[in-house]
Amino acid sequence: MDVNCAAAGTGKRSRIRWVILGMLFFLTTVNFADRAALSIAGPALSKDLKLDPVGMGYIFSAFAWAYVVGQLPGGWLLDRFGSKKVYAGSLFLWSFFTLLQGYVEIFSGFAAVIALFSLRFLVGLSESPSLPANSRIVASWFPTRERGTAAAIFNSAQYFATVLFAPIMGWIVYRFGWQHVFVVMGSIGIALVFVLLKVIHSPREHPRVNQAELAYIAQGGALVHMDEAGKGSKKCAGGSTWWCIKKLLGNRMLLGVYIGQYCITTLTYFFLTWFPIYLVQSRGMSILKVGFVAMLPALCGFLGGILGGVFSDFLLKRGHTLTVARKTPIVLGMLLSTSMIACNYIDIVWVVVGIMALAFFGKGLGALGWAVVADTSPKEIVGLSGGLFNTFGNTAGITTPILIGYIIRETGSFNGALVFVGANALGAILSYLLIVGTIKRMELDQPQAETAGQTQTS
Repeated sequence: MDVNCAAAGTGKRSRIRWVILGMLFFLTTVNFADRAALSIAGPALSKDLKLDPVGMGYIFSAFAWAYVVGQLPGGWLLDRFGSKKVYAGSLFLWSFFTLLQGYVEIFSGFAAVIALFSLRFLVGLSESPSLPANSRIVASWFPTRERGTAAAIFNSAQYFATVLFAPIMGWIVYRFGWQHVFVVMGSIGIALVFVLLKVIHSPREHPRVNQAELAYIAQGGALVHMDEAGKGSKKCAGGSTWWCIKKLLGNRMLLGVYIGQYCITTLTYFFLTWFPIYLVQSRGMSILKVGFVAMLPALCGFLGGILGGVFSDFLLKRGHTLTVARKTPIVLGMLLSTSMIACNYIDIVWVVVGIMALAFFGKGLGALGWAVVADTSPKEIVGLSGGLFNTFGNTAGITTPILIGYIIRETGSFNGALVFVGANALGAILSYLLIVGTIKRMELDQPQAETAGQTQTS
């Protein structure tokens, strides 16, 4: 659709980008609820399948093994075929495999464990393009001055997933059994595929966007042509993909962002996997109570996530540099997250929950990585860069559940696990302060120009 022919008038600016963002928020809520379903079902499931903490750690990590493996192919698919098609396929597949987890007990003994691990692996592989797709869509629909808020809103859905679905999933486990959690969540995701196809469009192809909004987002730095047929860059859509990956990893700023995301995502996976079990085993709560108690830290994480993006964009509008605007909430948030270590010295349960809520608030406040990726990635390969960013981040999904499982088995408590998670929050601070440097968009040189230069030199 040409800008001059956009639907609706050209006077008052339409606000379709916020409708798009609302859809991304709900999709991401379901995404993270599907990931967290295993942690809610975990206590009952581990008892039925006779899994010890290390065994549960490996089951928890199955998602992340595949999620990490799928990031670069998922980013390439997004850059090659566009966000809408890849996102719809991703949503259908991960929802289908989530649903099937409710039927693993048709196998017996170790075969049921293998089936569960395999299905979690397939969920992770299917979900791998989802957050890079969010980043691409935000980069194409939102100007720079609104991008921090937009990225924070869709990213905060990971906390809202617990607020909305943890009590529901906890009640389902208590009333009907852990198997039904997976069936219900998978069915919701499959139904959402049809909504996604109706709502998500690229900016210039959306039937309800008007010229005023298109002009506003384009002039503000939105990559409005990104998903249009025939207009996306194919620079890395072939043999040059590894050349682009090498360039991304060779950029100190992006490498620091990627390392920081690993540390931040360690906190994410603690809350997604071991936190409910911590409340049951270390603090003596019932699984029904955990479903409701887990709402408070998750709600604080949600509020922190929104505030972090709003605060970052506020700093930007007040004239601070992009570097200051993005780094300030990240550093403050990660400092707050280290407070969880204090739980090792407190026996009063409500105080423990309050400290965890503060730590989760800080994690949300500092979770601006997707905004930074949208700000810094070369415009030709936003999907690939997002995939690489998520590869680093979700490697923590492999290491965190397994390492915590070993820590619990060897020490008999969660104390060392909380120290491990808090230390990663400090690692994120060091990465952003000592490695990242100035935050700005990386320019991707033409590989052909390098080749020509090498030919002339020889």
